Amino acid sequence: MNTIRTYQVCNVFDSSQNNWVRTKYIRRRGAQRIHVQMKFSVRDCSSIPNVPGSCKETFNLYYYESDSDTATKSSPPWMENPWVKVDTIAADESFSQVDLGGRIMKINSEVRSFGPVSRNGFYLAFQDYGACMSLIAVRVYYRKCPRVIQNGAVFPETLSGAESTSLVAARGVCVPNGEEVDVPIKLYCNGDGEWMVPIGRCMCKAGYEALENGTVCRACVSGFFKAAQGDDKCLQCPINSRTTSEGATNCICRNGYYRTDSDPPKMPCTTVPSAPQNVISIVNETSLRLEWSTPQEGGGREDVVYNIICKSCGSGRGGCTRCGDNVQFVPRQLGLTDTRVHISDLLAHTQYTFEIQAVNGVSDQSPYSPHYTSVNITTNQAAPSAVSIIHQVSRTPNTITLSWSQPDQPNGVILDYELQYYEKNQAEWNSSLTRSQTNTAVIRGLKPGTIYVFQVRARTVAGFGRFSGKMYFQTMTEEEYNSSIQEKLPLIIGSAAAGVVFIIAITVFIIVCRRRSSDRPESEYTDKLQHYTSGHMSPGMKIYIDPFTYEDPNEAVREFAKEIDISGVKIEQVIGAGEFGEVCSGNLRQPGKREILVAIKTLKVGYTERQRRDFLGEASIMGQFDHPNIIHLEGVVTKSSPVMIITEFMENGSLDSFLRQNDGQFTVIQLVGMLRGIAAGMKYLCDMNYVHRDLAARNILVNSNLVCKVSDFGLSRFLEDDTSDPTYTSALGGKIPIRWTAPEAIQYRKFTSSSDCWSYGIVMWEVMSYGERPYWDMSNQDVINAIEQDYRLPPPMDCPSALHQLMLDCWQKDRNNRPKSSQIVSTLDKMIRNPNSLKAMTPLSSSVHLPLLDRSTPDFSSFSTVDEWLDAIKMGQYKENFANEGFTSFDVVSQMTMEDILRLGVTLAGHQKKILNSIQCMRAQMNQITSVEV
Repeated sequence: MNTIRTYQVCNVFDSSQNNWVRTKYIRRRGAQRIHVQMKFSVRDCSSIPNVPGSCKETFNLYYYESDSDTATKSSPPWMENPWVKVDTIAADESFSQVDLGGRIMKINSEVRSFGPVSRNGFYLAFQDYGACMSLIAVRVYYRKCPRVIQNGAVFPETLSGAESTSLVAARGVCVPNGEEVDVPIKLYCNGDGEWMVPIGRCMCKAGYEALENGTVCRACVSGFFKAAQGDDKCLQCPINSRTTSEGATNCICRNGYYRTDSDPPKMPCTTVPSAPQNVISIVNETSLRLEWSTPQEGGGREDVVYNIICKSCGSGRGGCTRCGDNVQFVPRQLGLTDTRVHISDLLAHTQYTFEIQAVNGVSDQSPYSPHYTSVNITTNQAAPSAVSIIHQVSRTPNTITLSWSQPDQPNGVILDYELQYYEKNQAEWNSSLTRSQTNTAVIRGLKPGTIYVFQVRARTVAGFGRFSGKMYFQTMTEEEYNSSIQEKLPLIIGSAAAGVVFIIAITVFIIVCRRRSSDRPESEYTDKLQHYTSGHMSPGMKIYIDPFTYEDPNEAVREFAKEIDISGVKIEQVIGAGEFGEVCSGNLRQPGKREILVAIKTLKVGYTERQRRDFLGEASIMGQFDHPNIIHLEGVVTKSSPVMIITEFMENGSLDSFLRQNDGQFTVIQLVGMLRGIAAGMKYLCDMNYVHRDLAARNILVNSNLVCKVSDFGLSRFLEDDTSDPTYTSALGGKIPIRWTAPEAIQYRKFTSSSDCWSYGIVMWEVMSYGERPYWDMSNQDVINAIEQDYRLPPPMDCPSALHQLMLDCWQKDRNNRPKSSQIVSTLDKMIRNPNSLKAMTPLSSSVHLPLLDRSTPDFSSFSTVDEWLDAIKMGQYKENFANEGFTSFDVVSQMTMEDILRLGVTLAGHQKKILNSIQCMRAQMNQITSVEV
């Protein structure tokens, strides 16, 4: 009940009220959008006895811009023009009670904003036109983002933009000794005066650490270092190293200590290991086993390995030479991680010296040779080594002639050879044996056309050596043998006439197999034989592989998507928001390639492992495609933060928005060309056995050359079988796009290339209607019911009948009757080659399509003015033209001709057709109303 100052008026009993109050001149101070908070009270008209009908409960807010304080009592005039109306203000609560102390007011508070404003200042005005009200307080303000230090950069105070949704970019400056990371540092100031969407950041450079929440970069003190740019703190120098000044980026090793190129700077400097200890040698004929203990000193490293140096010293002392390559070391000769090695294929009765070296990662940096321990051994008598290879010399239906080389190490005089053989489909224990004094043998009594397995071994006084690896040879069939005889007959006859007959041994088939030990699994001969005798797949055929079938989804990403170094990615600006994070445009520079413009999808901070899998799953899908009408994947960034998917940049964005922005501005041939590109992309996906499931104009991207490319391959992960309602919702809660989805896919979750064909028909309708929403304002359930009753979308305005017929073909209820993607491409190609086929237009309606057609053309009777009708058909830009020429009623508009439309200044052919067709529909609706009345 305190006294407050108000401006009030209550002339409700006087008609034609027009009461104004104006503020003093308010300077703008650089603001582009002004906010006004008003506190006021309003009397309820119904509480005033005998109140006339002119009583109001609202008032108006206006503003007027001026470069200086020039207002007088009469200027600007007290009328709407030149004032700009902000809004009509209504009270949330009005008051009506009266008690002994007077009226009990209810104070309302409302906020309105306006902009952009550009002059030096402005006035506010409040107009009452018949209300009983009081204006209690007015607060005028603008919003700004304060100076802030964020992400290592200083951002200046920044005023919000002209619109409530505006984002004003502010460029940050790194704090002293800070450096930009990847991209220019930016923050965006939103309409509420809040900072958001940080891009890039600054980090303290190498040798400096961040203090005071990243607002200061201080040099590392002596004895401390920081190796790289980043948020890390300075670290104390590791042992055996030191610094020479402040701000050090690494610590220098002391004398005798080293660090490898791969060692991190924080790793201590290390030295070489001492020699191995306690060597044990065990000789077995021409084989040797060496074992030893680890060095007493490893040099401070965990990467100690061992090298074996073999020297053959003959039968006497001195004169040792390096062993030849025939000596075998298992598991290997150099880089042994275990403290044992098996050495074989040494010469018999020979003296050897073996040096066992201990080395680590810094041994090659030491000026001294590695420390080692040596051992001397002498080999014993030994059996011969294995025969390395067997050759087939000739074959008949019952015999095979073979030859082989002498063992690499006979270890004495070869006495004879033993040959083992058996049929391939029999067990090895059922084999036969034969002996040969030479390195050839003829095996007789074999079955025609049969594959045999052969092995051979040599024998000396020390016994048998090992069997060779298994070799596979096949006898001739009788047909092959008879055929070969017939081929040789002319040669034999000709030679006999000359008086000389030579018997020629023909090498029929030579199979060279790798050397393998006798205990290894059987050769893959059968598989190879099957491979060469069976049919081959078509060359170049490629089938899509679902990345979500991989046990480790990261493996699919590595296989199908190229990893890109984050240093080559430069984000320029945020262009939208995706399902998993922000979508940006930027530049990509890769080694050996020019810099290109790219789109960058980022994974938001705080993602779950499932979100990361699903996010990168789309890249695993895109990475398998290579077609001019499929969005091209440049690669992914998974080893840095944030995780990114990088694709080619499509300048014109999504197809539906692009068409709506360019309504009526393309020829039919241009639209068909766009459709042909989409169809070609879908044909490629079909050939790859990939089903898109979410084909719609919103998921088609358009570049600067009007090339359309299929994108958004993420829906398949949301369409898993589940027990929830299959009509609308997937297992993960994602909505199925009802308006674009085939009936069998909605009802039975049956997604195929045929269901993609149905969706392609809807895309055709979207393109020809310049981005109109399919089925307009019908609910999803209404759409489902209409399709079940065989209703189909009518032809868009000016749609050629051939195109609408192709749409209807795509919408066949039986999916088997829908055209294949190759047929769609072929049909569109024929239309492009024969433009006359696109001149025939579909009649406006038929009885089947009438209920849906009525929705495509607004009912003029639902509009009260011509302006509303023009807005409904998206021709609102011509409202002033209609008014100036006197076309202000539907009766007059319905009589307009093409000459009238031209006279209005409508020059675009698409706009002319849209207005004229709407006028024709208006006439038809008027005639229909007249008929009903009669």
